[in-house]
Amino acid sequence: MSKHWQLPRRKFLRGLGTVAALPFFESLLPASKLLGATTAAGKVFPTRMAFIYIPNGANMAYWTPQTTGTNYETPYTLAPLENFKKDITVISMLDNNGANELGDGGGGHARASASYLTGVHPKKTAGSDLKAGVSVDQIAAAGIGDQTKLSSLELSCDHGQRAGTCDSGYSCAYQFNISWRSESMPMNPEVDPRQAFERLFGGADDAATKEAKAKRELYNKSVLDFVLDDANRLNQSLDGNDRRKLDEYLSAVRDVERRIESSEKFTINLPPEQRELKMLGDYNFEAHARLMMDIMTLAFQTDATRVSTFILGHDGSNRPYPAANIAEGHHDLSHHRNDPAKLTKLAIINRYHMQQYAYFLDKLKSVKEGDGTLLDNCMVLYGGGLSDGNSHTPENLPMVLAGKGGGRIAAGQHIHLGELTPITNLYRSMLDVMGVPTEKIGDSNGKLAEVFAKV
Repeated sequence: MSKHWQLPRRKFLRGLGTVAALPFFESLLPASKLLGATTAAGKVFPTRMAFIYIPNGANMAYWTPQTTGTNYETPYTLAPLENFKKDITVISMLDNNGANELGDGGGGHARASASYLTGVHPKKTAGSDLKAGVSVDQIAAAGIGDQTKLSSLELSCDHGQRAGTCDSGYSCAYQFNISWRSESMPMNPEVDPRQAFERLFGGADDAATKEAKAKRELYNKSVLDFVLDDANRLNQSLDGNDRRKLDEYLSAVRDVERRIESSEKFTINLPPEQRELKMLGDYNFEAHARLMMDIMTLAFQTDATRVSTFILGHDGSNRPYPAANIAEGHHDLSHHRNDPAKLTKLAIINRYHMQQYAYFLDKLKSVKEGDGTLLDNCMVLYGGGLSDGNSHTPENLPMVLAGKGGGRIAAGQHIHLGELTPITNLYRSMLDVMGVPTEKIGDSNGKLAEVFAKV
């Protein structure tokens, strides 16, 4: 929790060990803001930034549009985003040079993850002497994290290893983390939806939070039961539109809570190593991913945080996807050796992942903020640190940026940069939009004016 977190009480519902952050209610905003006056950040609604990571590269032939501009035809992998074409920017020719060997030999998956948001080639070590760089999300968190309950939120669908060697002499810490607070301190992501949910609704008093959690479990209570009195009082001060917004928000919270509870009922007879995930006994990747995305939506909707990362799968993941009719492991298929059958299956996995991303965008777009939506006030970058998993190539990355950054992004187009460009140039522009400008991040050598024409 941010050390300097001090926000107006009207933005929260409070109860024993429980703090439920609230959406922005226009009937509680000063009239000057509704008439166009701005906040310190320059607008009524803040901009949020998220990074969703996919592993093992992609079948780029099925990913990349054939034309640029606004009238491109949506390719196979991007088809789940067809309804969001005006909200997304497809960017070709972004480069992740830090993932290259640079004399270090094997370890492409570890380097892809560690360099993705830092732009830094990680030190090859299997020990505790880690060295990467500060990631873009943590630069943003350091600059604005004291304005929200949580400075940042790190999530993952893979528990992974936290110690030892995972990839050709690289520490597992590189391969299972994309967020780095310092060059030697990765931000371990939360894998358990319950724990992620508790982070959003826990209070500042740890003892009271534990007591509230114990009571909820003992008496089968919801977090909403602890803030009901506050919610009823708030409801009396809202207009009709905001009352509906409050009801929709509380319903969304309860829906997420019920789904977490439902998944946990299947874990009692599982061995400890599986029980830790607290997911379905017959593990359901899609249910897990979408729960995490709903938690991210709640976090952004309530301004509990403005910065988040989510690892759909760690680089090197060999997870099969039976829901997409893929029985083989993802990593095995990514080493396709140009086998048409394997390339087709890889494209199916890429599209299946994209369906989860589309689900998240739909959630963000369903939340109204002023005359627009929550998605309008977001920047959600989706992609990975490799393009071709077969050769571990980190050039011309698979990359989609969703949202309009509060009006700072001219979305709705495919941009081909013409030459390889450090992805960190994109990050510098994103940080400008977040109000945290920086002169340098990793290997950056400029900004990405093509996307952020108004920055």
